[in-house]
Amino acid sequence: MTEPRPTAAGQRRWTVRRYRALLRAQGPRSVRFRTRMAILTGAVAIGVAATLFALAADAAGDLFRQYAHRYRYAPLLTTPLLFAALVWLTRRWVPLARGSGIPQVIVAQQDPERATGSLVSLRTVAAKAVLTLAAVLGGASVGREGPTVQIAAAVMGLSHRLLRVPLRGAVLIAGGAAGVAAAFNTPLAGLLFAIEELASAYEQRVTLLVIAAIVIAGMVAQSVQGDYVYFGVIGAHLALGPALLAVPVAGIAGGLSGGLFARLMLALATGRGRVTAWSKRRPVAFAALCGVLVGGLGVATGLTWGTGYDAARAMIVGVDAPLWFGPAKFLATLATAVAGLPGGIFAPSLAVGAGLGNLLRPLFPDSPASAIVILGMVGYFAGVVRAPLTAVIILSETTASRGLMLPMFAAAFLADGASSLVCREKLYHGLARTFARP
Repeated sequence: MTEPRPTAAGQRRWTVRRYRALLRAQGPRSVRFRTRMAILTGAVAIGVAATLFALAADAAGDLFRQYAHRYRYAPLLTTPLLFAALVWLTRRWVPLARGSGIPQVIVAQQDPERATGSLVSLRTVAAKAVLTLAAVLGGASVGREGPTVQIAAAVMGLSHRLLRVPLRGAVLIAGGAAGVAAAFNTPLAGLLFAIEELASAYEQRVTLLVIAAIVIAGMVAQSVQGDYVYFGVIGAHLALGPALLAVPVAGIAGGLSGGLFARLMLALATGRGRVTAWSKRRPVAFAALCGVLVGGLGVATGLTWGTGYDAARAMIVGVDAPLWFGPAKFLATLATAVAGLPGGIFAPSLAVGAGLGNLLRPLFPDSPASAIVILGMVGYFAGVVRAPLTAVIILSETTASRGLMLPMFAAAFLADGASSLVCREKLYHGLARTFARP
């Protein structure tokens, strides 16, 4: 017996029900649609925020350089006072804004909904931006990349709250990675940093979110700043024979010195020594002492202020630089980082690495100076953050030196191994413990 054919009215009712079900599942009011809109609007806002923050930081750095040039010895007084004032303000009003910002995002992904009211709240990141700019104005050896990661995660969290969709840890990772990409104009480095450092494990959905956020935020940032290469188009390369000699030296030296930086920083942040205990009892006085060191180094050298971008770029292009720059910048960056100021260490670490490469240049007089300096930067950066893939890609994208990729990979992995001998714990994950709830 055959079934009766459906009537035209029945077909219309079935079509209407199917259309309504489709609207509920994927229409403008659906969770899926609102989630996609939250990621889209968040990524656009990240591109705008990262660009504005970068322009403000560059302007603040220029203002300080003019001030230090006109009043050479004034920073001996103003830098320690500013360090003390910023640490007092941070601890008094926004303690979660201290430091880089990357450890906060690592912790925030574990409980993202709660973190939007604390670690990545608008109040925290607004204060982070203002206090970081104030640190740059005072000559602190800080970068804007770490704070940009925290700001970007907060922006992504806000977009999800406004559109009333659930917030996952993967979303904060995507926001943070988009911040790295927009800060340096390095989309691949942002992706790898998310996988290596921010995410505890590789997840396909995390990667897709990261790629979407990076593409959108990067397009917005480039529309304002243009498609630029951070250190300029260097195009460094190194032949196989010289590379076999230079890579182990740069990798091991960079790893050991980067590991030393990480160990000293973690010892003063989480250790139990006398100096650490005193710094926690007297944080403002300790910050002032750190400011004395930073101010003294800056006045004596004239080169260790701020991110060290100009000095690093000069060494990359082959300009002769004093051999003491690397150690002096190492001390200035360490003193700034342990003082408790808001601010990152990405760009200053690249400058220290350039100084290390400059120290290695006399050992390889027949090799291109730019290649040796870049290998030093890769080795030191990988030694500090223990993210070798990120180190390679970020230097490749910021110098357009893709012909140096294989030597950079070898140096980065050697540096990662050498750094682990000095400091077993990864820097950002160790610092994240200071923000974790007991």
